[in-house]
Amino acid sequence: MATVSVIILNWNGRKFLKECLDSLAAQTYRDFETVLVDNGSTDGSEEYVREQYPWVRLVALPGNTGFAGGNNRGLAECRGRYIVTLNNDTRTEPEFLAELLKGAEADPQAGMVAAKMLNFHETGRIDSIGIRATTAGLAMNRGVGEADLGQFDSPVELFGACAGAALYRRAMLDEVWFFDMDYFAYYEDLDLAWRCRLSGWRAVTAPRAVVYHIHSATSGRMSAFTVYQVQRNKWYTIVKNWPGRLLLEHFPRIICYDLGAMALAALRGRLGAALRARLHVLRDLPQLLRKRREIKSLRKVSVYDMERFLERGGSPWQTFKRKMGSGV
Repeated sequence: MATVSVIILNWNGRKFLKECLDSLAAQTYRDFETVLVDNGSTDGSEEYVREQYPWVRLVALPGNTGFAGGNNRGLAECRGRYIVTLNNDTRTEPEFLAELLKGAEADPQAGMVAAKMLNFHETGRIDSIGIRATTAGLAMNRGVGEADLGQFDSPVELFGACAGAALYRRAMLDEVWFFDMDYFAYYEDLDLAWRCRLSGWRAVTAPRAVVYHIHSATSGRMSAFTVYQVQRNKWYTIVKNWPGRLLLEHFPRIICYDLGAMALAALRGRLGAALRARLHVLRDLPQLLRKRREIKSLRKVSVYDMERFLERGGSPWQTFKRKMGSGV
């Protein structure tokens, strides 16, 4: 039985697979298995993996089940004590798995370990080193866009791990489960981080676990799909996880940012997707409240313990201007 199970989710990403799988084959840590879940690709990915990488356990699904559904299906095939989720559009350094495992074994309460994700094309620029939860209800990648000057080279505790390159302790997943299938894509890692933190598990960084990532290679930037998924799933996460006191305290800020998100979507020609996202949150409210009760039953920490990790971030106007300038 392998110590580490790596899940790679693929959807029409054959062009990324060689670098991703070759870099895994070169890992210094060898006690791992690789499960590649193909979400109904039509670009020959399945045949390519079968022919070129027989050491990879291929799970071929008939259709696209999304990031959440695909990873959950992959988990059913995993035998490791630790589960690593890895995007297909990545290249890992040889010490990647060894450093993730070192971070987990240094702290028995660490249920999540965040890798250092660097930009694939600008390798000196940070893509993510974990996720931040903000008082506006948003998920933000820690360090995104910053030059990698060593400012994040010391391991620290943080809110959660970006699922593009993260390690999860199997014992924790047995307690709180994995990704919520209703999310399909986006914010599923923030939702999981909330459940884990509410249940008393910790998240830490492993800055020497380095992976290079092509950001938004699969779904595109500011597509109608992305707008719908992000803006719906943000509200899913708030309704399901936020303790009542925190929700009341920060609700005005959440609404201000939400109005800004809708305005940005309108300017990008995506208002329909943004409105549909919120209508579907209202439609799904009974189910979300049922999940909220289930999550509340797992809670082992105080509201204060959660609040100390919420970051304020910039003003709604600053965020709006930044998004306008970036085209996302």
